[in-house]
Amino acid sequence: MTTLLISHPSSLRHVTPPGHPERADRMRAVEQALEDERFALLQRVEAPEGTLAQVELCHPAAYAQAISEASPQEGLVQIDADTIMSPGTLAAVLHGVGGAVHAVDEVMSGRVSNAFSAMRPPGHHAESDKAMGFCFFNNAAIAARHAQKAHGAERVAIVDWDVHHGNGTQEIFWGDASVLYASTHEMPLYPGTGAPSERGEHGTIVNAPLRAGDGTDVFRDAFESAILPRLDDFRPDLVIVSAGFDAHWRDPLANINLKEADFAWATQKLMAIADRHAGGRLVSILEGGYDLEGLSKSTAAHVMALMRG
Repeated sequence: MTTLLISHPSSLRHVTPPGHPERADRMRAVEQALEDERFALLQRVEAPEGTLAQVELCHPAAYAQAISEASPQEGLVQIDADTIMSPGTLAAVLHGVGGAVHAVDEVMSGRVSNAFSAMRPPGHHAESDKAMGFCFFNNAAIAARHAQKAHGAERVAIVDWDVHHGNGTQEIFWGDASVLYASTHEMPLYPGTGAPSERGEHGTIVNAPLRAGDGTDVFRDAFESAILPRLDDFRPDLVIVSAGFDAHWRDPLANINLKEADFAWATQKLMAIADRHAGGRLVSILEGGYDLEGLSKSTAAHVMALMRG
């Protein structure tokens, strides 16, 4: 069995202004890292373009249409203070959706062991009807709903270790007992959500915030004490990872001090959960990570762990 890597050139054509942290060079750094001979056994495919029907698994049709209609023919359009559309953005966003859905299809069908969708822009800040924090459509949430609708998954767990709380994923599944959302993140930090008291209507939201300056020990303790036991109790049919690498010590947008080995460790822990409860089924979706060296090395460690290397 193999690990599937999903990407698409459209990720390079989502243009942001000079100095913007969510830039095309992020994809170049990821691609270069995964060209190493250690990754020769990866199965590689280009993402299909997602459909508005797939987007509407988590977002109202009117919102999906509004994002589509906001796409400029030239220049840049500002959706909010830091979320920007260029002429290439819509295609990148839809291929991100398509990549997440394709990853679920391949993993749930048993054609691959697990999958990593390496696309930009990220998605976990996108709420059901609001683009924000560089995000337009919530790829991880769409992947979870697709697993349920198309493949009959009863319980899906989404684990988010991006340094910024995934407010969008939390909002989408706040009242849903069939999806567990668990997050480690720096707090206080953008977007301001993610307190432990935020538990959802059915207790299926698990927030384990970290403080500025925290590193390996506190992160691993939060995972082992707050998140992993809840995942075992939940017994997911599929594990989805919102894999942001901006908790790396080099990242300029936060103050957590993780190393590449921490992301590999967390990957292995989630793979063990998937092995126990979900037949090994795990889908990882790239979120943040804004220092190019930290992003490339952390991605390599994550994917090597997925390959059971």
